[in-house]
Amino acid sequence: MSPEGDRTGVQVTTTQPRASDVRRSLFAPSRLRGAGTEARRSWQSGYVRSVVLADLLCAVVAAVAGYAARFGTGSLGHLPVWVLPALPLAWVGAMLVARAYEQRFLWIGAEEFRRVFFAAMLMLATVGTVSWALKLDLARGFVVVTLPLATVLTLAVRWLLRDRLHRARSRGRYLQTAVLVGHRSGVAALKEQVERERHHGYTVVGCLLPGGEGLPEQSVFAGVPVLGGLDDVAGVVARFEVDTVAVLPCPELDGPRLRRLGWELEKTRAELLLAPAVTEIVGPRVRIRPVCGLPLLHMEKPELRGVRRLAKETVDRSASALALLLMLPVLVGIAAAVGLTSRGGVFFRQQRVGRDGQVFSMLKFRSMVAGAEGIAAPDDGNGVLFKSRTDPRVTRVGRVLRRCSLDELPQLLNVVRGDMSLVGPRPPLPSEVERYGFDMHRRFLVKPGITGLWQISGRSDLSWDDSVRIDVRYVENWSLTFDFMILCKTIRAVVSGSGAY
Repeated sequence: MSPEGDRTGVQVTTTQPRASDVRRSLFAPSRLRGAGTEARRSWQSGYVRSVVLADLLCAVVAAVAGYAARFGTGSLGHLPVWVLPALPLAWVGAMLVARAYEQRFLWIGAEEFRRVFFAAMLMLATVGTVSWALKLDLARGFVVVTLPLATVLTLAVRWLLRDRLHRARSRGRYLQTAVLVGHRSGVAALKEQVERERHHGYTVVGCLLPGGEGLPEQSVFAGVPVLGGLDDVAGVVARFEVDTVAVLPCPELDGPRLRRLGWELEKTRAELLLAPAVTEIVGPRVRIRPVCGLPLLHMEKPELRGVRRLAKETVDRSASALALLLMLPVLVGIAAAVGLTSRGGVFFRQQRVGRDGQVFSMLKFRSMVAGAEGIAAPDDGNGVLFKSRTDPRVTRVGRVLRRCSLDELPQLLNVVRGDMSLVGPRPPLPSEVERYGFDMHRRFLVKPGITGLWQISGRSDLSWDDSVRIDVRYVENWSLTFDFMILCKTIRAVVSGSGAY
C-alpha cells in the first residue's frame, strides 16, 4: 500500500514493519512481567547509593590530603581527633541539604553540579561559623586545601559516574520506555531528537495521534506503532506499563484535558512530560509564576550583558593567557613541525564573523599545503559548511593536528585579544553568513568560541539543521556552568576524534 500523507506533510506508513509485530517485540507479556516500570527503574536507587559512597570517599581523600599538605604525615596532634572522621560525614550532610542526591537532578544537565558547588559553599560557611562560635582550633590551611579538593574530586567522580551511565545507555541499557502524544509533525521531530540524545535514557515505543484510534491495526508512524488516539493515553500506559508520557503542544489537549490526563496517570507509575511551544529554552530562564490566578510559564530574557558578560570575558582572557603560558613548549613544537615539513608560513589567517557581525582575523596552525585555495577538493559538508573527509590539500602533519584539534590552539590569542571566547558558537565565514536565515543571526549576540556545543555534538558530521539548533540553544541558555561542562566534554570529543576532518 502506498504511503498516506496528512496535512502536515508527514507520512503514515501502513507497510512493513507491522505495528502488531512491533508491539509483540516491545510489549510481549513475558517481557512485561520481568521488565515493568519498577524493574526498569530499579537501577536508580543503586546509582544514588554509589553517588553517596563516592562523595564520602572523596571527602575522606580530601581530608587526608589536606592534613598531609598542612601538617605532614606525623601524628594527629595538630587537630582534634574527631575532625577527620566528622568532615566526610558533614560533607555528605551538606549534599543532602543542597538536595544533590535527588534523582531529578542527577544523570542529565548542569543542575547536579550547581548543587555540588552550593553544598561546598554551604560547608565552607558552616565550618567558618561553627569554628568561630565554638572557638575551635581548626587550621585554616587544612580547611583551604580540604574543601576545594573535596569539591573538585566530587565533581570529577560524579562526572565519571554520569559518563559511565551515558555509555551504558548508548548500548541500550538503563532506558525508560516513552510514548509520544501530539500531532504527527511534532511527534516525528521529537522522536528524532530522542534518538539523537539517547544518553538521556528514553526509548520511544509508540505514539498516540489525533484520530489514531481510527487507524488500522498495522499502522506505523515514524518507525513506531500508533497505539491509539488522544483519548487512549491512560489505557495505553496501564496496558503496556509505559514509563514516560511526552505530550507535545496540541490544541485538542487543552488545560482541562491535560489536568484530567495528569489525574489519570497518578494511578500509574508513569511520568508526564509537557513539551512547551517555545523550545531550546531551559534552565534558569524558565519559571512558572502565578498571573491573574493562573500558573503561567514566564520566559526571562537571555542575560547577555552586564556582570555575567564581564565575568565570562574575565574568565576567558585570564584562562587563555594562563594556557598560552603553560603550553608554550607545545606551541613551539607544533610550529616547528609545521614549518619544517612543508612550504609556507606556520600560521593560517582567515576572516571570520564574530559578535555583532564584526569581522576579525582568526588564527590557526597551517594544516594545508601552500596555495591550497587554488586546489579543488570534494565537499562532504552539509550544504552550507564546506568539509572534506579526504581533502588532498591537508599535509601529513596537518592531518594529525586536525585529528587532535591542535591546529585550533593559536585561537587562544584571539580570546586574549577579545575576538573570541573559550566557549561559544563556531566562528563562521562571511560567505556562510550570507546564506544564514533569521534564526542563525542569534549566534552573533555572543562571541564565537574555540569550542562549543558544535564541537562536542559531532562537529563536521552534523547536518545544517542540527548546527542551527545547537548554536541557538547555546545562545539562549549560556552560563558559566554550561561553559564548564562543554569544556570538560571537549576533552573527550578531542580524544575520540569524532567528526574531526
